[in-house]
Order: sequence, then C-alpha cells, then structure tokens
Amino acid sequence: MAVTLTNDELRALFLFEALDDDKLEWLRTHGEVVSYDAADSVFAEGDPATCFYVLLSGEVSVTRNVRGDQVETSRTSQVGVYGGATQAYVGERGTTTYVNSFRAVTPATLLQLPAAEFGAQVREWFPMAVHLLEGLYFGLQQSNELVGQRERLLALGTVTAGLTHELNNPAAAAVRATSALRERVRKMHHKLAMLADQQLEPKVLTALAGLQDDALACATTAEDLSALAANDAEDELVDWLEDRGVGAPWDLAPPLTAAGLTPAWLQRLADEVPAHLLESGLRWIVYSLETEQLMSEIEDATQRISTLVGAAKQYSQMDRAAQQTFDVHEGLKATLVMMGRKLEGLEVVKDLDRTLLPIQGYPGELNQVWTNLLDNAAHAMTGPDGVRSGTLTLRTRRDGDSLLVEVGDTGPGVPPDLRRRIFEPFFTTKPVGEGTGLGLDISFRIVVNRHGGDLRVESEPGDTRFQVRLPLRP
Repeated sequence: MAVTLTNDELRALFLFEALDDDKLEWLRTHGEVVSYDAADSVFAEGDPATCFYVLLSGEVSVTRNVRGDQVETSRTSQVGVYGGATQAYVGERGTTTYVNSFRAVTPATLLQLPAAEFGAQVREWFPMAVHLLEGLYFGLQQSNELVGQRERLLALGTVTAGLTHELNNPAAAAVRATSALRERVRKMHHKLAMLADQQLEPKVLTALAGLQDDALACATTAEDLSALAANDAEDELVDWLEDRGVGAPWDLAPPLTAAGLTPAWLQRLADEVPAHLLESGLRWIVYSLETEQLMSEIEDATQRISTLVGAAKQYSQMDRAAQQTFDVHEGLKATLVMMGRKLEGLEVVKDLDRTLLPIQGYPGELNQVWTNLLDNAAHAMTGPDGVRSGTLTLRTRRDGDSLLVEVGDTGPGVPPDLRRRIFEPFFTTKPVGEGTGLGLDISFRIVVNRHGGDLRVESEPGDTRFQVRLPLRP
C-alpha cells in the first residue's frame, strides 16, 4: 500500500509551509513517499529528469561525474532539501536531464513528484513568480552565452593581434629585400653592359662566369664569423683591394667576407681578368652575391609567412571535423605561434613528450584552453609598468590513463583564498576592462564537460602550474 503524507506533514516541510490546503491536497494526492536502502541510487546524472524529490528522512549525497569518477559535491540529512528536476517549472525549455546524481547514504525516504505535472502546477499556482524565475533562468543563460562569446572574441583578438604582428615582420622584410633586389639587378645589368663594351675575349667571359658560380657556391657554405674575426677578414680584403687601386674597397669587403672569399680567391680573379677590368668584374660578382643574399631573405620571409598561415589554420581548425583524433602538440605549437607577441619578454621552456600518442577530442576548443592559460600566465608575469619577465614552462606527460598538459609561470602565485574561486564564472583578478572572468570557466567546461578531463591549479609564489588532464581513451 502506497504511503501518503497528511497536509500537516507537508506543511512542516519548509518548501510547502506557505501553501493553502488545496495546493497541499494536490501534492498529497500526486506525490508518493519512496523508501531507499543505504547506497541505493535515487537518480543518475544524464538520465531524463522525470521526478522532483524532497527529503523526508535519512541522509543523501549529491555527486558529479568528473573524468569517470563520481565526485561528491554535497551531503545532507536536512529534512525538506530537494533535488532532481528542479527546473521543471520552465517546461521543455529547461534542462531535460538530471545534472547530478543522487543516492541514499543511509536508509532514506523521499517525497517523489512527477516533474511534468508538478511543473505545470507550479506555473498555475505562482504565475508571477514563475515569470520572474524564467526571466532569471533564461536571462542568465543568454548573459552567459553573450559574455562567453565576448570571451571567445577576446581570445581571438589576442591571437589575431599576435598573428598580425608576426606577419608584419616577414612581410616588411620581404618588401625591403625586394626593393633592394631590384636595385642590385639594375646594377648587375649596368655592370654587365660595361663589361660587354670592353669586347671581352670569350675565355675571359667564361672564366668570369665560372668565378661567379664559384663565389655563389662559397657563399652557401660560408661559416658565420664572430664580430672580431669578421673585422680582421674585412681589413685584409680592404688592404688587398687598395693595393690594386679598387675604388671604395670598404663597400666591397663586407659582402665578400660574408661569402667566405679571401685575398687568395681574389687573386684567382686578378689572374683571369685584365687589370683594367678587375674592378668591374669584382663589382659584378659582388652584385651577384648580394642578389643571392636578398633572394634568400625573401625566401625566408615568405616561408615564415607560410608557416604563420599554417599555424593559424591549425589553430582555427579550418576545414576539419570538430571531433577528431589529433596530436595535442600541434595545437600547442600553433597557439604559441599565435600568441608570440603576447609572450615577448618571457623565456619559453618547452618540455614536451613527443612519444605521446594522438587522442580523440575537439582540438579547436582545446586551442582556446591553451590560449586562456598562456594569456593568464603572461599576465601573471607582467609588471605594473607593462614589462613582462619570467619563465613560462609548457610541459606534456603521460599521467596514468591521462595526457597531462601543464602551463607553468614564475609569477607571484595565486593566494589560497582566490584559488578556491578561480574557476568560478565572472571571477577575475585582472583590472576592470581587461578580463571577463570567464576564461577559466570556459576552459574548465571544455576540459571537464566536453572531454571528460580535469583542470586544476597548483600555486605558490614563483611557481604556478595549471594542469589539464585529458583521457587517453575517448
């Protein structure tokens, strides 16, 4: 026989103490008293939210699923506490599954109410209150979404500024090198025309072309000299050139030294070319060396631009499925490139375990996590004057059944009282206008809710480490 409560017993519960007899009668006839033994599950996280529960006796606990473990969030024996379909009053627009798990710690009895009927009745009994609650509920949802979008835009702005800065340097270098290259090619044509006017013998022209090729080959294998050694080598070349009446030898010595050419090599040129053509032939070879150097600079600059564009594509995960099997190091590398300007002034140490196997997940979303953690680390090592200094450490390891990504900084640390709140939405230690307080909240939800992982912080002055653990198996 089903057990029911009297109106007086219902009124003794703080949730129903202000209800009149008609409303209590509805609860009495629609509610059911259900008993549970110790360790029995009342409902499980993720199941359809079909019932609303009120504790009548015993002790219960509430748990959340974190990376496959049931983490207890509360435990109580207070009569009248409630759980289950707590948002039934908003109907189908609200949460339709249980957001946590509920179990009996000791033998317990609970009042069980059908969620759909109870929610409809609450809307009929308290229309104004329900409108206010709906406004609060959906207003918070919309506010969180809007601020979350702003946080994502701020993260995008951070990496875009870094990308723009990084792209500007090689682009400007390519423009400068192209302009200089145009001038060197013009001079080469002019010098070649002068040599042609001298009606060179074919064997001299052939020798000059061979020496030009040899000079270019020497330039590709030339070693970088110290400043002192380079000065000494240039002085030797200047002396040799002055002895042979070559004009402005100090202009010719640096490119010849950079190409690894010595007075002995120049003597080979002097032996092959008539004395009156030595300077013209020598300048033609120097222009060739400078042209080759400028083309190398343009190649390096365009390669850098190509690398940056590739990093941007990897970071944004364009043309890729949202969920995929991926190497976490690729996202970390792309984020470091995109955050380059933000990390200027810091020593970046990469301690990466490249033997880690690819994992399954959402790399585009994780790149936002890496951006938030790197940005926070950079902010922690930025002084009041805006100057950044310190060491940022990026580490990957295997940790049991998880892949560990650790972002460490040598900033002042996070005090214990703030450490408890650091993952709360809208909580920030940054000045007004510099942070929304959602970066770590969004990161936590991406790591924990989307990937079944774990995000935590360990901190003391001079050593703060944010640790992201991602399951190796999906």
